[in-house]
Amino acid sequence: QVQLVDSGGGLVQAGGSLRLACAASGPGHSIYSFDRMSWFRQAPGTGREFVATINIRRRSSDYADSVKGRFTVSIDSVRPTVYLEMNNLKPEDAAVYYCAGNMREVLEFRLVDEYEYWGQGTQVTVNS
Repeated sequence: QVQLVDSGGGLVQAGGSLRLACAASGPGHSIYSFDRMSWFRQAPGTGREFVATINIRRRSSDYADSVKGRFTVSIDSVRPTVYLEMNNLKPEDAAVYYCAGNMREVLEFRLVDEYEYWGQGTQVTVNS
């Protein structure tokens, strides 16, 4: 059984930074079992929205326009873990953040339905 475990959320002042982490657990599995891993977020009363993505083998990444230039998705090869570095946080970034992954090729990486595996979510709160 493969599970994604995300962590690193917390309370931060506007303009501050947080780093979220996502690791895969399960016998014989790591993030290298996945084709792509992404981050989504969901604020109260809204749907889950795409934030950032990274192709595990090619290391290519992409971002939602709302976070470009502030957020960075990366892979730590040693751990192995996918990180989402969030800088210059704004109150509108507050949400539950989820990592997501799929072992097959993901064609429409911005779509929730493309992902088979999800983390449990980690809360990010930004005070103005």
